[in-house]
Amino acid sequence: MKPIVADKYKINAKIAGLKARTLALDPNIVSEVEKIIQRVALNGDDAVIEYSRKFDCKDITSKNMYVTQDEINKAKHLVDIDFISIINEAIANIVSFHEKQIQKSWFTTRDDGTILGQMVRPVEKAGLYVPGGIKGETPLISSVLMNALPAGIAGVKELIMVTPPKSDGSLDPHLLVTADMVGVNKIFKAGSAWAVAAMAYGTETIPKVDIIVGPGNIYVAYAKQVVSGMVRIDMVAGPSEILILADETANPVHIAADMLSQAEHDPAAAAILICTDSEIANETCIELDKQIQRLPRKDIAEKSINTNGVVFIVKNLDDAVEIANDIAPEHLELLLKSPWDLLAQIRNAGAIFIGDNSPESVGDYFAGPNHVLPTAGTARFSSALGVENFIKKSSIISYSQKALKKDGDKIMKMARIEGLEAHARSVETRFSDK
Repeated sequence: MKPIVADKYKINAKIAGLKARTLALDPNIVSEVEKIIQRVALNGDDAVIEYSRKFDCKDITSKNMYVTQDEINKAKHLVDIDFISIINEAIANIVSFHEKQIQKSWFTTRDDGTILGQMVRPVEKAGLYVPGGIKGETPLISSVLMNALPAGIAGVKELIMVTPPKSDGSLDPHLLVTADMVGVNKIFKAGSAWAVAAMAYGTETIPKVDIIVGPGNIYVAYAKQVVSGMVRIDMVAGPSEILILADETANPVHIAADMLSQAEHDPAAAAILICTDSEIANETCIELDKQIQRLPRKDIAEKSINTNGVVFIVKNLDDAVEIANDIAPEHLELLLKSPWDLLAQIRNAGAIFIGDNSPESVGDYFAGPNHVLPTAGTARFSSALGVENFIKKSSIISYSQKALKKDGDKIMKMARIEGLEAHARSVETRFSDK
């Protein structure tokens, strides 16, 4: 990789490409996902089992698809005490952060006797999608934490988790233990689009839910989009991305490591550096080449950097912020001498990491804020997963007779302007009856 110097044409062309990054849907994938969803909606367990056997585990049945308490108990003996301690601490951090998002019902009154308000209630059942990678071999325990804990804080009664099994039909014990620790009620060995469809429509084994949350591959993302009319979804997430703003005080070794922390997710992930110092920018490019060679997921990271990696050299931080706001990244790091001075200028970002001691990974696992974040520029209008995703609000309206007399003529006039006579008469009849 070579830095792109602040030539407006070159930068604008590259930014246009980055901004155009959406959930790129292959027509063949679209057709396949829609077919999967239709089959699950019509055939329930039979369809889920058929797809699971084809892609994940050939021995899956409707009976062993459900994770038993015995499996969870056995898993507890396969994880070490340090893991339990770490998860407990992560839970405490995440709960502490998300408890501040709790919303309460409220009421207000007027002098004429009117009572208005808003009643806040959690959804009944939440579906948690937890990626497992190819054949369940890369269990994302952090996704269990980030999906389940906000739902529990919101007051959701039943947490339903789906995740793809390994080829032998098992799930990673760390995944099972984490799910048990955060209060997941039921776990099913199912992944991809068929698991999403099962939670949206319900099958003989997998319950129908009210909301589906959690990241996944392109099949999962598109399946969530298709069923979003049946259930609520958190967001349609695309490949992960990180954007770093750096000046002459930044460490190129740290910058490169942070860029690769996202590049190793997916060949389609994006890693971007916007730097005011050409020496730091050039050293970062050298570091990227060095560090990629030492990664277990080298091939993935290399494809990501070669395809969607970019280093911009700009004249000043004002230009850097303008580009960052235009891209609206999922993760934004401020590796600057005075990062807090710049914070007020940031308008669009899923999560902002301030200073050299706050690499993106602390947010993925431990700090407390949610790591399920808007991607592909949707941070312009969307937010991180939180407690509010799991609640619904009902408006409360109670008019007194005095209030209806005061407002009745106005309401009737508005209704008749709209040509809705029955609306007007529903008010009028209350006066004619007196």
